[in-house]
Amino acid sequence: MGRERRQGLITLALIGITIGLLSSATGLGGGFMVVPLLIFLGREAKIAVGTSFVFILIVAISSIIAHYRLGNVDLKTGLILGLGGVLGAQIGPQILQHISEQNFKRIFSVLLVITAIWIFVDSRN
Repeated sequence: MGRERRQGLITLALIGITIGLLSSATGLGGGFMVVPLLIFLGREAKIAVGTSFVFILIVAISSIIAHYRLGNVDLKTGLILGLGGVLGAQIGPQILQHISEQNFKRIFSVLLVITAIWIFVDSRN
């Protein structure tokens, strides 16, 4: 393995550690950080979204275990939300197929800004 490739893998692993820490501590899942990062690294939006779910799955399983051990899991609520999420997760990629790369970036950016404002305003209470 070449030096550049090894450094790239190490960089991705360190970024993964950082995002994993932040997502498991905040419950934000990490996709909101992974998707822009992958787009910045040159991946297509559709690939960035799909790839972020691999990351989210692995981090989510680990986070569930850690939070469950600490007694921080409302299993019933999580399962109900998850069942609804399964349906939405099947519809989302179909919609994404019909959105241009440019429009996806615009929509995603707006959602990030709205989320940031909402969290900021809510933190003042």
